[in-house]
Amino acid sequence: MNAPAPIRTLLVDDQSLFREAIHTLLTLDSSVDVVAEAANGEEALLLTARHLPQVVLMDLRMPLMSGVEATRRIRASHPETRVLVLSTFDQEEDVFDALRAGAAGYVLKNTPSSQLVEAIKIVAAGQTYLQPSVATQVVAEFNRLSQSSAPSPEERRLASLLSQREVDILRHLVRGMCNKEIAAALNITEGTVKNHMTRILDKLQVPDRTGAALKARELKLG
Repeated sequence: MNAPAPIRTLLVDDQSLFREAIHTLLTLDSSVDVVAEAANGEEALLLTARHLPQVVLMDLRMPLMSGVEATRRIRASHPETRVLVLSTFDQEEDVFDALRAGAAGYVLKNTPSSQLVEAIKIVAAGQTYLQPSVATQVVAEFNRLSQSSAPSPEERRLASLLSQREVDILRHLVRGMCNKEIAAALNITEGTVKNHMTRILDKLQVPDRTGAALKARELKLG
């Protein structure tokens, strides 16, 4: 059985020494292939269009164009490309700006290389990865949203479109569980979870799992 092709990855950071260090670390793992490097958001857009990476490893605070704006534009023009933020900062504003822009994950620069590779694999597979300290902030925001004003008529309409199984999956998703964990918890196959997730994204009119989790909290389903 042939090994899966390495994950085509674009590395974006304005610090050349850091890019070099991360590039070197990632090349030690055959499952990741760094196809190009960018020093700012503008270069990231050009190189994404040229190389069509599966994952963009994105810094946030850069000259010319921020990582948040670059993430937003990449997701708009190349929705099949996943963005994993790699930042020094885990302030709430940075985290939520990145997630709202469409980032599929958020890790800190002090993350061990093995954990970074795992995060790349997870987001490349269409799932979401959040550093534990970042996940804590996201859960806190979910809780705040769940205690805010009642859902609007439109939100209630969207909630009414979901089957009970889809609601069950969303509730597990809000807890940060991956497809495999959800499947085990509900005693169904991982493929069934993926099929339900596709329908959930379509019904809630959101682009990814992070958006679905946020919408679930707004609908008070979490």
